[in-house]
Amino acid sequence: MRLSSIKMRLIASVLLVEVASALCGTGLALIYERHVRFHAFNIMLRGRADSLLGAVQDAEDARDNVMLDGTEATLPHRDLYEVWDDNLHILGHSPGWTIPAEARRPTAKSFEEINVDGRRYRTIRINGMRIVDPGNIGGGIPRRVTIVYGSPTGPVWEAIREAVAFYGLMSLFLVILTGLCMFWLLRRGLAPLDELAAQAANVSVTSWHFEPSDRIREITELAPLASALETVLQRLERSFNQQRQFVSDATHELKTAVAVVKSSLQLLTVRTRTPSEYQDGLARCLTDCERMEEIVAKMLTLARVEGTQMADVVSTGGSANLAKVVKTVVSQLASFAELRGVVVLVSVPESPMVRGGGEELELLCSNLLMNALQHTKSGGAVHVTAGSSGEWCELRIEDEGSGIEQEILPYIFDRFYRSDPSRSRHTGGTGLGLAISKAIVLKFHGTIEIKSKPGEGTMVIVRRPLDLSPIGQPNAGKIPALIQEWRE
Repeated sequence: MRLSSIKMRLIASVLLVEVASALCGTGLALIYERHVRFHAFNIMLRGRADSLLGAVQDAEDARDNVMLDGTEATLPHRDLYEVWDDNLHILGHSPGWTIPAEARRPTAKSFEEINVDGRRYRTIRINGMRIVDPGNIGGGIPRRVTIVYGSPTGPVWEAIREAVAFYGLMSLFLVILTGLCMFWLLRRGLAPLDELAAQAANVSVTSWHFEPSDRIREITELAPLASALETVLQRLERSFNQQRQFVSDATHELKTAVAVVKSSLQLLTVRTRTPSEYQDGLARCLTDCERMEEIVAKMLTLARVEGTQMADVVSTGGSANLAKVVKTVVSQLASFAELRGVVVLVSVPESPMVRGGGEELELLCSNLLMNALQHTKSGGAVHVTAGSSGEWCELRIEDEGSGIEQEILPYIFDRFYRSDPSRSRHTGGTGLGLAISKAIVLKFHGTIEIKSKPGEGTMVIVRRPLDLSPIGQPNAGKIPALIQEWRE
């Protein structure tokens, strides 16, 4: 079964490690207990065999043989033993057990494992010597004695099993106790994460409130996540609000345009009119339809530009020569400026390349220059200047119009916003030109600023990053920070 919970995965992983450690510990305990207890068991066998050797005494017969003095009867009744001399004469053995004759031959093995009546015994064989009549001339008569002594290993293995069982049960108890403690500690430790998830789950299209608690912000691992979620949700909220406002404004604009066309057509049907009146009415309808077409086209342009923006990645949409683009736009609008009676003064030196596509840069310059021409009275002038400083290129378009009120400046880049409502019919303005210009500038991480005073004209300042170094070098890395500061 796959565990979908990180908490349960952590608990299962730690418990598996602990179980493996417990098994290894139990195995090592088994090896250790076996070594220690059998070492003690061998010492016990040697001690009992030595005590049995001490029971071999002079038989006081004519042949100077040796015998057991009877103290061997005090040995444990479950132990086995047999004693013989160098003539293979049996001096004594435990009741009911003797070693086969062929097994009494000399052997190099000190310890052996044997099976007697279905019971396992461990035996030790020692060779000793007893001196008969040590007071006689020559120091007495030496007699060699061989002793085989064995004891059952069942009690030893029982003690080993009990010790290992104790270690195993203790390890199992510790694993269970550790698992419960881990579950409680992880549940308590991950509570801020659950709290963060609960707060994020409450966010919806109608409710964008998301404010992580101080406890979450103080946690090193959760603070970046909370900050990222908060930033993303703020951007999403701003984007949703912009889209909602855009749809609302677009609907209002198109509804107004459709109502104008409808009213013009209805006016033509009120009574019979002359052909020239019908032509004039249809011409007005055509003009309104062209304005609707312009609104839709600019809405699509704005959507396309904003749709390709990347908030935190410097755009790599190519580069363009600003001087060449400005001269092209001025040439295109020369006839319009002549009709308005406005002079366009250009001072744009051959500057380095700026980041951005040529078509979008041309659209930006066209919108700003057209806006300046529309607001400049006949006989006035529009100044277009450019220059570069450090990593930036700056374009300035200044007109000699009536200027903009200070309370209007914060809303000048809003969609469909017009300080002069009459422009919709007289100049064909849609209120999307500056919004499109701002979107183009932001797409390539530039800045746009409007300075204006009533009666003194308006200046639009556009700053675009120069195409001096590849994306990702230190120079380019400063641009997003400047843009973020300008946006805030």
